[in-house]
Amino acid sequence: MASRKTAAKKAPAKKKAVVKKAPAKKKAVAKKAAAKKKAVAKKAAAKKKAVAKKAPAKKKVVAKKAPAKKKAVAKKAPAKKKAVAKKAPAKKKAAAKKAPAKATSSGKLARAVGELQKFDDFKPYKPGRSESYMNNEQIEHFRGILLNWRSELVDEMSRTVSHMKDEAANFPDPADRATQEEEFSLELRTRDRERKLIKKIDSTLDRLQNDDYGYCDACGIEIGIQRLEARPTATMCIDCKTLAEIKERQELG
Repeated sequence: MASRKTAAKKAPAKKKAVVKKAPAKKKAVAKKAAAKKKAVAKKAAAKKKAVAKKAPAKKKVVAKKAPAKKKAVAKKAPAKKKAVAKKAPAKKKAAAKKAPAKATSSGKLARAVGELQKFDDFKPYKPGRSESYMNNEQIEHFRGILLNWRSELVDEMSRTVSHMKDEAANFPDPADRATQEEEFSLELRTRDRERKLIKKIDSTLDRLQNDDYGYCDACGIEIGIQRLEARPTATMCIDCKTLAEIKERQELG
């Protein structure tokens, strides 16, 4: 009975304690919720202030960069114009320098094509079976070859003189002057050899008039029509010329 009385006394005490704790817990939860809300509100306000501060700073930076970029573009524009203006006369000078070189190369090609066409137009002489060596027809054939050859050499010499007069210029670049002088020296050497060849052609024409053309100076035999067509100024047959070349090689070592 006593235990029941004590249990009956404790039950309302426990209920009172539970009733007292419940509002305390609610108050604590409410306080925590309010504290969290205040913290969130403070963080949101701080972020808004930071964003509001950064926005004008960015605007100021962009405003500063914009005129700086404009100034840089304005500075680059005249610099580019000056560079283009400098390159334009340089390109013109380079084109002017290349123009005579192209003209000379085209002229050489035209001459080479003309020589090939003349070679294609050449018709070798075909003697008959009973035809005598160095008759009138053969003499006229070789006289025509020699005269055409001589006229071509004379024309080439006159072309070289006019070419050197027209293209002679005092280039400011020493490399260009050296190249021009080297080309002129090579042309002059070639023309000097052709001048000597013209003298040889003249002596060969004299031999045609004296009926000494077509015979070897060393042994006196016939040189041959094919050899004379290949080398109209030949004065020795193929055998004597071969022996003479061998002797020259032996003497010169």
